[in-house]
Amino acid sequence: MDYRVYIAEKLNVDGIAASDIALPPNSEMGDYALPCFKLAKIFRKSPVQIAEELKNEFVCDSVISEVSAVNGYLNFKINKIGLAQNVISEILERGDNYGSSEEGKGKTVCIDYSSVNIAKPFHIGHLSTTVIGGALYKIYACLGYNVVGINHLGDYGTQFGKLICAYKKWGVKEEVQKGGIHAINALYVRFNEEADENMEAEAREYFRLIESGDKEANELFEWFKSLTLEYVKTIYDKLNITFDSYAGERFYTDKMQPVIDELKRKNLLKESEGAQIVDLEPYGMPPCLILRSDGASLYATRDLAAATYRKNTYDFYKCLYVVAYQQNLHFKQIFKVLELMGKPWAKDLVHVAYGMVSLEDGAMSTRKGKVVWLEDVISKCVEKAYSVIAEKNSALENKSEIAETVGLGAVIFGALYNNKIKDITFSYDKVLSFEGETSVYVQYTCARANSVIEKSGQKIQLPHGYMPNNAEFEVIKALALFPRTVRDAADKYEPSLIARYAVDLAQKFNKFYIECKILTESGDIKNFRLALTKSVHTTLKAALSLLGIGAPEKM
Repeated sequence: MDYRVYIAEKLNVDGIAASDIALPPNSEMGDYALPCFKLAKIFRKSPVQIAEELKNEFVCDSVISEVSAVNGYLNFKINKIGLAQNVISEILERGDNYGSSEEGKGKTVCIDYSSVNIAKPFHIGHLSTTVIGGALYKIYACLGYNVVGINHLGDYGTQFGKLICAYKKWGVKEEVQKGGIHAINALYVRFNEEADENMEAEAREYFRLIESGDKEANELFEWFKSLTLEYVKTIYDKLNITFDSYAGERFYTDKMQPVIDELKRKNLLKESEGAQIVDLEPYGMPPCLILRSDGASLYATRDLAAATYRKNTYDFYKCLYVVAYQQNLHFKQIFKVLELMGKPWAKDLVHVAYGMVSLEDGAMSTRKGKVVWLEDVISKCVEKAYSVIAEKNSALENKSEIAETVGLGAVIFGALYNNKIKDITFSYDKVLSFEGETSVYVQYTCARANSVIEKSGQKIQLPHGYMPNNAEFEVIKALALFPRTVRDAADKYEPSLIARYAVDLAQKFNKFYIECKILTESGDIKNFRLALTKSVHTTLKAALSLLGIGAPEKM
């Protein structure tokens, strides 16, 4: 049960929604609270008077046991026995499906994320788009939506002419095949270091050959592409990332002209210094460049074609673009152009912007030559995780396997814990700490809960009519919030809500674990606490899973 929804519906007052029901800063005041200040203008009364009147009209029941009015707030106390029974019963019954729903049934959400460049290895700057998009994919799927994960590959441009030129000049097929993505990237770097005017001209010609369908040029391009995808899929597999489409920029080559023709028909295209633009100055934006003066297309042209294709193919309810905030203007322009074209679904396009990731030494800048490959970050995290785990529990079996799960979890959680728009400074020591706001802390709590359940050696049975104490009730209230947290994360495109929820639940459970005996108790107390522990274990696993993180049974 969503208690905020229940309270809002029971109040049945215009202007009050479930989102208005908050959590008081002090649980002694109540479990939920309604600030009445925004109702003052509607009812032309003071918040204090409104709260008092609503309190007098509210009838307590088996769900809400007490209501009080304090300084313009209407405070509600939940029936502890009823809440404990409802929440724990639901978790034990639904298991791993706790928090899921069918609210998105029949609706499709497209998510454009990761968008790797052909012939370039993953660097740490790709981390956020990849794990934010991957988490949103899992969150929407959990809510019953049909999700289409799209990797909009960077597979179009003169750089591929440069790469073919470099390969023809210096490449050895066997060495490139063996070296894979890093061998290709080395050729590209060498070209940029040594190219003269003749080589630049050759590169442009090779790109022209790709576009014109030349057999050899396209075979080489497809080979480079296959080596790239083979490499990135090893990273995706580690990070639990899923895609349903790898339709990149090149896929839309033959789909741009209909969009250009439509822009012309609707008198939206204008000439400016030989180029074709859509004038967006009346909307406070610079013009959107559609075709360069030489007739070449641009990112905007291909993105307009891609959005149109996705709507026609998937009939999406929403289409999300998980792209860094530096592209804010680009997406505002694209969405406005589609709106001007009369596309009613332009309002369903969402730019999910995120901040930058760097290491503590500032390493990330491509231009300054301080690129850090994501695979190296993952390897270092796994190595450090192994050292930490071996030191904490030298007798632990399967340390390598557990270190892999812990290290990967640390990488993902480190990028997801903070609000997505914030820039992140990635610290190996911080993300691998057993204390504080880390995935390791959550995973360790999960393993602790599992250990308690295993040591009990008994079937989990929830006793009826048990009155939880304060420490138990804080855990129960946290458990009750999980389904709502999943919905909020989807509504706000913010996986960090789930990451923060997991830490909060782990903290409340550990406080309960310290304050309350479990295995040495007996009867209803032991049974209830075991059922509560099992519920925490289930919910923490579910939360981590939505982020793409595993939960070792032992640590």
